[in-house]
Amino acid sequence: MKNIKLIIRNKVFLFVFVAVILVFLFLKSIFGNCQSFKKITINVYNWGNHISDGSNGYLDVNAEFEKRTGIQVNYTTYLDNESLFAKLNGSSTKYDVIFPSDYMIAKLIEKDMITKLDFNMIKNASTIDKEFLNPQYDPTNEYSVPYTWGVIGIFYNKKIVDDPKEKIDWDIFWNPKYKGKILMFENSPRDALALSLLKLKLSINTTKIEDLQRAAQEMINQRPLINSYVSEQVFDKIGSGEAALAPYYSDAYIVNSKNEDIGFVVPKSGTNKFVNAMCVPKDSNHKKEAMQYINFICNPDIAVENISHVAYCTPQSVVRKRLDPKVANSELVYPSKEILSKSFTYKNLPDDINIAVNNLWLKTRIDGYNGKLKLILIFLIFILLYFTILIYKFIKKRKEFKLYEF
Repeated sequence: MKNIKLIIRNKVFLFVFVAVILVFLFLKSIFGNCQSFKKITINVYNWGNHISDGSNGYLDVNAEFEKRTGIQVNYTTYLDNESLFAKLNGSSTKYDVIFPSDYMIAKLIEKDMITKLDFNMIKNASTIDKEFLNPQYDPTNEYSVPYTWGVIGIFYNKKIVDDPKEKIDWDIFWNPKYKGKILMFENSPRDALALSLLKLKLSINTTKIEDLQRAAQEMINQRPLINSYVSEQVFDKIGSGEAALAPYYSDAYIVNSKNEDIGFVVPKSGTNKFVNAMCVPKDSNHKKEAMQYINFICNPDIAVENISHVAYCTPQSVVRKRLDPKVANSELVYPSKEILSKSFTYKNLPDDINIAVNNLWLKTRIDGYNGKLKLILIFLIFILLYFTILIYKFIKKRKEFKLYEF
């Protein structure tokens, strides 16, 4: 009898044990592979003001992505391509999606810093127009998906600039008539030198040091005409009349088109055409989720909301057709084929040429300030001498006073 009870007890124990194991394996199979329980967060690094955030009545793109996928988005921004490159090189943060411009993409490919994309996971990339495929910065079309594009043009105050619009070209930034009313790029050596190169009818992708030196000298000659070097303050200064002329990116035309005093023109002689694209860094911890994000951004329904907010040009015709006709059909926003045929994207320059560009840019700023620096230096020397004399007289009087007391 005792043996029977023991056998039954052992069988019950074995049954419970097996049942617990089966339940554990079942729960693991369900929850162990569920992304929503992993709380995955991707790090997205983009230009400032370069995604729809829910303001102006448009969709909050990142919030919608989180809602649909359960993947969280840690979204941060940078000022320029060089800042992006420095961050990728020196930061402990592992980014999953980045938005570099054309020439920087070529540099990142060369440095083996971005990974090839899995287009089986980015089906919506098929909506990208053919003219944006296989570009010179990504000739095999394996590393990037175009996000936005635009051109550099000239913004001007209509009440101050009296030159006929059709005749406005890059040399207007050297016109003494507008002395003290000219703004220039503050944070982009490449863009700043490009304007001088365009004025001189030279290639914006030149690797000749003598060409770059000529362009830098043009900027030094221009310095007495400059009001200030600025970035986003451009439109406050032009709108108020403090300044009359500034080079800037075409997306800003839509944002500032309500101000009737501000005009915009893309010189017929040609300009820089830039493309910002989505890439995945080589050391991304969440490549699969990064591809999901890129695919989501390319979804035409999402892209319409996004482009309507950021105001850049879209590389998707299917999206352009759904934009406000005043924007979609404007040659100020989408330049004519004639102008685009004379416009060029930046190429990745050799490292020694990049160093030369940065050094020459710095030289133009320093040389431009030389006169003021000399005056400041003379003033400081004068102040130093003045206080030295005062201290000397004070010490001398103290000694005389002590001698008298004695």
